[in-house]
This record gives sequence, C-alpha cells and structure tokens, in this order.
Amino acid sequence: MTAWLAIIAPAWIAGSILALLSAPLGCLVLWRRMAFFADALAHGTLLGVALAVMWQLPMGIGVALVSVVVVLGLVLIDDERLPADAVLAVVAVSLLCLGLLTLTQLTDQQANVLGFLFGNLLELDWSDLPLLAGSVLVGLGLLIYIWPAQIKLATNEALARIQGINPTRQRLFFMGVLAGFCAIALQAVGSLLISGLLVLPALTARLWSKSPKQMVIISLLIAQLGVTLGVWGSIWLDIQTGLSIVLILAILFFVALIFSKLSKMKFWAARGR
Repeated sequence: MTAWLAIIAPAWIAGSILALLSAPLGCLVLWRRMAFFADALAHGTLLGVALAVMWQLPMGIGVALVSVVVVLGLVLIDDERLPADAVLAVVAVSLLCLGLLTLTQLTDQQANVLGFLFGNLLELDWSDLPLLAGSVLVGLGLLIYIWPAQIKLATNEALARIQGINPTRQRLFFMGVLAGFCAIALQAVGSLLISGLLVLPALTARLWSKSPKQMVIISLLIAQLGVTLGVWGSIWLDIQTGLSIVLILAILFFVALIFSKLSKMKFWAARGR
C-alpha cells in the first residue's frame, strides 16, 4: 500500500489542486453559456502542443498562440446566418484534426498521442507540483478579479453595460483564464476530456444548488470526489487517468440527475394526494 501511495500521491494531489480552479471556472462557463467555446479551445490545445513540439517552444506558448488564433478566428467568421454552436463544433473538430495531423505526421510524438488525448496524471512527480500549484493560484487570482463583472454579465448584460462593464474586454479576460486552464489541464485529462472536467461538476452541482455560491461549493466537492475516485480507479482498472476521472464525473452526474428527478416525482405525487 505504501509503495502504491508513493506513486499515486503526486497525481492525486495534482488533480485535487487542478479541481480548485476547474470547479468555479466550470460554473462560470455554464452561466456564460460558453461550454461549446470551452470544448473548441480544449481541442485546440492539441494543435498548440504539436506546434510547440515542432518549433521547440514551451508547451504553454504553443497553447497560448493557438488560443489567440481561435479567439480571433471566431471573431472573423462570426455570421448571423450561422448558428454559434454549429460554428464552434466545426472549429473544434477542425482543430482536433489539425492537431492530430501535425502531431503524428510532422513530429516524433506518435507514441504520446494517447497521453495528449486522454491525459496521464500518473506521469507527474513531486517536482511538478510547485509549478502546477503556482499556475492554479495565478488562475484563481485572475478569476477572483474578474468574478464580479462576469456574474453581472451572466445575470443581465444590459444592466452590466449601464454599470460601466465592458463585455468585450471581460470576454477576453475570461477566454484568457480558460485558455490557461486548458494548458495546465492537458496532462491531467487530455485534449478530448478537458471540457468534461470543466462542465460535469458544475452541471451536477446545478441540480442541487439554490444559489451561485452553493453551486460553486458543491461543484468543488464533486470535482474533488471525481479526481480521487478517478485516480484510484485508473490504477484498479488499468485505464488512462483522464478517462477514469471524467467517467466517474459522468456517473456522478447521471446518478444525481436520476435522484433529482425521483425527488421531484415524489414531491408532485405527495401534492397530488
């Protein structure tokens, strides 16, 4: 048991640190209705990694470059004739294809493709934790800074404008925090599953919360539970860590949804008597 704990502990702690940022950020993603954008940005991280490897740059710079291109590209292709969710779906799949093509054909990273797609927290060791913790603290600091304005925009954008809040600037701030999260979450759950780590805890919390503050707290607890069960489950089932974490979070969501619906059915049945 001690030997296993020595291997798992860094991954467990890293996942728990990451959940501190993913939970409130995921709530904000839902409130701002930007889940599709988060998915597109997450898929873009794979292309960012491929470009960073090809140009021998730090991974974060590659992801940042792609994130900037994605944001600018979405602004340029914005067209009222095209549904926003459909455009984001096209962008997401295009980025995924480009990332896979670049990674497998133009670099020597073919053997690591699964790790980039689904993540592998177990590859982290103790020396990686300070950088991860520092990155998460920076992300939390930025999130706290923009939080009041983001809440006002999510609640009533017209009123937020009257109060002097610039929606475009705040959207760019939010996209920047989201891009940073995608960069640091890549090793944990991979490009394909980042949006799952973001959205599932917040979506589950929404079923049981009665206020934004309560939703953030419940989301944080669910994210921590998903990471804990997911890391240990990946060892027992011998599967990718990212797959295990997101699968656990999906199971928690569907269990919560079923219980929520049963509770409503009982409530209405009791009122009908």
